[in-house]
Amino acid sequence: MKEHNITHLVLTNRIAVDQENNAGKNTDFQVESKDENTERGNWSNKREYLLSMIGYAVGLGNVWRFPYLAYKHGGGAFLIPYVIMLSVAGLPLFFMESSIGQFCSQGPINMWKAVPILQGVGITMMLVSTFVAIYYNVVIAYSIYYMFASFQFPLPWSDCSSWSEVACNSTIKEYCNMTAYNLSLVSGNVSMVADVDQNCTEEFWINAPLKSTSEQYWDQVALQRTSSMDETGPVVWHLALCLLLGWILIAAALYKGIKSSGKVVYFTATFPYAVLIILLIRGVTLEGARDGIDYYIVWKDAATQIFFSLSIAWGGLTALSSYNKFYNNSYKDTIIVCITNCSTSIFAGFAIFSILGHMAHIYKKPVSEVAQAEFGLAFIAYPDALSKLPVSPLWSILFFFMLITLGLDSQFAGIEVITTCLQDAFPRILKSKRGPITVVICIILFLFGLPCVTGAGIYWVNLIDTFCAGWILLVAGLLEVFGLTWLYGGNRFIQDVEMMIGTKSTLFWVWWRACWFFITPAVLLVVLVWSVYTFTAPTYGSVEYPQWGIALGWCMTAFCLMWIPIVAVWKIMKASGNLWQRLKSTSSPTEDWGPYLECHRTDRYVRRDTKDTNVFVISNQNTTRL
Repeated sequence: MKEHNITHLVLTNRIAVDQENNAGKNTDFQVESKDENTERGNWSNKREYLLSMIGYAVGLGNVWRFPYLAYKHGGGAFLIPYVIMLSVAGLPLFFMESSIGQFCSQGPINMWKAVPILQGVGITMMLVSTFVAIYYNVVIAYSIYYMFASFQFPLPWSDCSSWSEVACNSTIKEYCNMTAYNLSLVSGNVSMVADVDQNCTEEFWINAPLKSTSEQYWDQVALQRTSSMDETGPVVWHLALCLLLGWILIAAALYKGIKSSGKVVYFTATFPYAVLIILLIRGVTLEGARDGIDYYIVWKDAATQIFFSLSIAWGGLTALSSYNKFYNNSYKDTIIVCITNCSTSIFAGFAIFSILGHMAHIYKKPVSEVAQAEFGLAFIAYPDALSKLPVSPLWSILFFFMLITLGLDSQFAGIEVITTCLQDAFPRILKSKRGPITVVICIILFLFGLPCVTGAGIYWVNLIDTFCAGWILLVAGLLEVFGLTWLYGGNRFIQDVEMMIGTKSTLFWVWWRACWFFITPAVLLVVLVWSVYTFTAPTYGSVEYPQWGIALGWCMTAFCLMWIPIVAVWKIMKASGNLWQRLKSTSSPTEDWGPYLECHRTDRYVRRDTKDTNVFVISNQNTTRL
């Protein structure tokens, strides 16, 4: 707790009375009478907000994308660029987004009343969150299916079965004790095996792609994957039912908005840490774990990972922060959440790679040949490793239940972005209908997600991930920091933040100014240009996408980004004056920009047209900021 001296705090009796009346009439489950903002509601307490932010930032990527970077990039200097990227891009953007949301108590679209010409950026953020929510819940459905499948002993992917192909690795056995007659050559993913019959009189060869049982189970049973995106195939009903269950869980948790989801995150945000600790303890006691850990700590490059792992430019940080009380310390929250996110990624890597090291020891392979990318790590390599452990169903259930909770946390915030934007855009119609809105959104997104649970579903998931969750976020982040720093005004923004967290020294703001004005936009621009320059058409394994699939991906990208110029042109056309005057007016805050509640609109934000007669100015008021 820290006491700050606040001068000239303007309060009005009329606003206080209106809030009490609204609290009595409000039927929105998200609003309680004790809330500071009785129109939009507030978090019940600070813990629920922090757990929600941590749950949003710490997602599936911390468990599967971060360890994958070890496999892909290896090198002892990894943590240096990782921490640098956290300092120059992650922290500044996180602080900016959470502060602006808290200051105006608005979602990612209405926050652009600060710079109306860039309001299309908010629409882009909402659309990206929508597209990602569609496929992200499919990944949760995969985890739900695998968790249910884990209630078997032995695990169904631990050995080849009727569903496996001839190239399943456990089907290749030695029938003759004469080792001279047995030869196995592996080249890439092709296995050439010479064997003999039981009497050692006739030899034969098998030349086929060699797949592990877990990989075949993933393709043949879980996904029922077709050979290409051109072959859609039927709906995979066990995945469709798991997808439906996922959306039911999300709708139930969000039905009362932050009031209900804030309670759920007490479990979903903390349970993954318990599982990671258990997996780490179990992993380090296994033979070969040291090899996995040694491989893990020699990474060298994850500069872009820190930007994506913090969920910057998705709109969720702004949406969640908009329900904070005005005097909440957003700076302290930024430090806590970012450090927790970074630490979780590193900690998860130890837990994952200790067990992968044991798997490499069993197969007598280097760890680099065991680790796989993203889906392969979560649903092929790691399940394969877990199947080799004693009491394997227990470890598998814990692991996939952890993935479910990680995914649900992130989905809560993603859906919150959509509902918040809709309610902010149509407050009179949708103000008290958060529950029905949430249910309708979940139903619509479930229907849109059905193509992702067909035989070609994994291709759709990978396509959306490539074109909607990639460099679009870099564009949104770059425009966000440019708009708030150079158009709205960095100094003005700092004054806004100080209204909430108290006045800070000039030295305190030196680093933040340097990042917001120069370093952060420069880093984002370089990463964006490099991402576009090195872009290659997506593939899933060795399967290439058809031209119509690539074109559809670019259409999704264009659909998300086109609102930025469209809204900018529309705002300019609506403005009055010559072109320069229109540009100037649309780059300046609207008249109703500022703190949401009148009692917080002090100094330059006091409404000139306020006609309330009972206005009290309380000087030297001590206000506690948490």
